[in-house]
Amino acid sequence: MDPWTDLHAADGFTCPAYVARPTGPTRGAVVVLQEIFGVNAHIRSVADGYAAAGYLAVAPSTFARVQTGVELGYTEADMQTGFGLKTAVEALPEPGVMADIQAAIDHAAHASGGKVGIVGYCWGGLLTWRSACLLEGLSAAVPYYGGGMTLEAEAARTPRCPVLAHFAEQDQWIPLDTVAAFRDRQPGVEVYTYPAHHGFNCDQRASYHAPSAQLARERTLAFLARHVG
Repeated sequence: MDPWTDLHAADGFTCPAYVARPTGPTRGAVVVLQEIFGVNAHIRSVADGYAAAGYLAVAPSTFARVQTGVELGYTEADMQTGFGLKTAVEALPEPGVMADIQAAIDHAAHASGGKVGIVGYCWGGLLTWRSACLLEGLSAAVPYYGGGMTLEAEAARTPRCPVLAHFAEQDQWIPLDTVAAFRDRQPGVEVYTYPAHHGFNCDQRASYHAPSAQLARERTLAFLARHVG
């Protein structure tokens, strides 16, 4: 079965998405939001990991409105390319990429027949937080080191579903004092920090920190079990 499908947003835009299906009973669904490197091999493996845990996993290409087929590595040049694409997506008129994420949520709900959670990394963590606050049909949200989500404008949002947030204590992009301020501003959000750097969940990056990644995954799966199934 082709792991790619087309999502149809409310404005008529078609967004490709990678779909990983569980081999056994389906517990629900998880939308997986990419970093700034596209739906690359790492993000596909993350989706596969959620499928192995029993969830239908849908990873939409959140770059598709500005460029299709993006699959970057982790060199400095790749990072610059990814930042440029992220900037272009963030500059789109409202609702922009949020319409594609809503389409992914709707597809996940229909295809799984269950509740839907959302998990995202880096830029995808920020989009996960926004999704928890703005979109319909989510039962749980788990942003990993969401760049920008601790800024005042983002921290002022109100989530519509339970949220579990993972941050890195040595993150050069997200100062720890802003994480503390976010925790104070959002007492209903479960916030955990880890003795690691930004990107600690990605086993293809130098910042990968296996103990933190494993603990964060255990907490994420327990959170999804409580709120999604």
